[in-house]
Amino acid sequence: MSPRRRAEMSRRVQYVLLVVLVVVLVLTVNWRQFADAFLDPEAVQALAPRLPRAALNTLVYTVSAFAVGLALGLVLALMKLSSVRVYRAIATGYIEFFRGIPALLVVFAFGYGVPAAFDVRFDSVVLQIAIALGMVSAAYIAETLRAGIQAVPKGQVEAARSLGMSPGRTMLHVVVPQAFRIVLPPLTNEAVLLVKDTSLIFGLGLTTSQFELTRLGRDGINQAGGGLTAVVLVGLVYLLITIPLSSVTRWLERTTGHKGHV
Repeated sequence: MSPRRRAEMSRRVQYVLLVVLVVVLVLTVNWRQFADAFLDPEAVQALAPRLPRAALNTLVYTVSAFAVGLALGLVLALMKLSSVRVYRAIATGYIEFFRGIPALLVVFAFGYGVPAAFDVRFDSVVLQIAIALGMVSAAYIAETLRAGIQAVPKGQVEAARSLGMSPGRTMLHVVVPQAFRIVLPPLTNEAVLLVKDTSLIFGLGLTTSQFELTRLGRDGINQAGGGLTAVVLVGLVYLLITIPLSSVTRWLERTTGHKGHV
């Protein structure tokens, strides 16, 4: 049998096995019980009016944390590339620390530990969440930006310096703008991760109007009486947010020619 024939037979066998698996699944699952657990109409009616607000909160928390992470990450990236050894040590220590501990610990630290230890009160829950998640995100963004800055051709820097630009102006006006174009795909990936990381704030004392999607889903399981219907609804909304962002990432990868894992 030729290799082409063997490959065709292998595909046919896999299709048959897949069909058999689907048939067995259809015949063995209790679809009424499945519908009651995952697609309860009463639970849908109870949660549907609250989903838009929770989705908006999720986006607000994501954008706020990303802004903090991007600003701090740029500073850390420049510090790590600095000729001053102390700056490099500080940036490296920060990056290694926040990449090495769970983000949930940072969220709880800013939710409970920092206010109690330093007698600090956050007037805005958005600010509290933005700082907590932004500090963690900054460690990853810093490494992404550092790689992007180092990927800028040295000829660009030499050309700018030959025109009389100072090192600071060269970095700000020549290197950083080009680096951002290079790292757009991985930065978009980081935004997708932040959307999902907002679920880590479920343990904070939020009011109903401050719920994000995961906290709403958890609340729905306890109150809606619809089994896992709340989880299904929240998961679908997450997909409505993350799938377009993932599509943007793939488009940027094709456009810029850089992969999302610089």
